[in-house]
Amino acid sequence: MVKGDNATEAEFPEEFRSYSENEKHWQARRAFIVRNARPGDAEALSPQSLDQLLSLSMVWANHLFLGCSYNKELLDKVTEMAEGIEVEDVPHFITRDELMNKNQH
Repeated sequence: MVKGDNATEAEFPEEFRSYSENEKHWQARRAFIVRNARPGDAEALSPQSLDQLLSLSMVWANHLFLGCSYNKELLDKVTEMAEGIEVEDVPHFITRDELMNKNQH
């Protein structure tokens, strides 16, 4: 399902999973969190840093799975943070601008 997650990360706390998150979305977001805060470093993160990491993981997952759009700087940042995480069967979204351009031709 998600590549980039290794066995030593299996103990990373599951407490950050959202109630409404399906398994595919959670495994991708979990890989993002683990990649950017190794399990041994999680305790060293300040509450503010942890909140920021969790927020960025949601931005990445929302963009990836739901097609949410954000400003370019933010998307560039989360894309860089997610580098190396491969998620299978990611939906492809067409933007309003792409749809409008397609209908004009």
